[in-house]
Amino acid sequence: MYPEEIVIPMKEELTEHGFEELLTPSAVDDMVAQPGTTLVMINSVCGCSAGSARPGVLMSVHNTTNKPDRLATVFAGFDIDALRKLREHLLPYPPSSPAIALFKDGNLVHMIERHQIEGRPAQMIAQNLIASFEEYCK
Repeated sequence: MYPEEIVIPMKEELTEHGFEELLTPSAVDDMVAQPGTTLVMINSVCGCSAGSARPGVLMSVHNTTNKPDRLATVFAGFDIDALRKLREHLLPYPPSSPAIALFKDGNLVHMIERHQIEGRPAQMIAQNLIASFEEYCK
């Protein structure tokens, strides 16, 4: 598990912009099951999280009219039980962090895995998410 003093600023990068932390398995189940759309970012300490995943997610929600109903985040290597539960909802995708998932009415409808984040600029991540918002967040 990562030290809190390292993780907190990375969590705040999202929570200061309206992302709700999912800290328990029941919080994950409750959030995912809600009607409408929920964007969940699996946050992490890795460089691609800071370089493109977090900035891309923030860019996407700040630059579209069709936004998810809810924004949430779980931190890999820190929110262990919540992440384990979220990964059940992400099947058949293998564990990946960072990762970004969009749920609609409790169903996973869009997924961006780490291999789709690494080496890509934040703008590309944002464009990918905005396209999914246009399709699912009407």
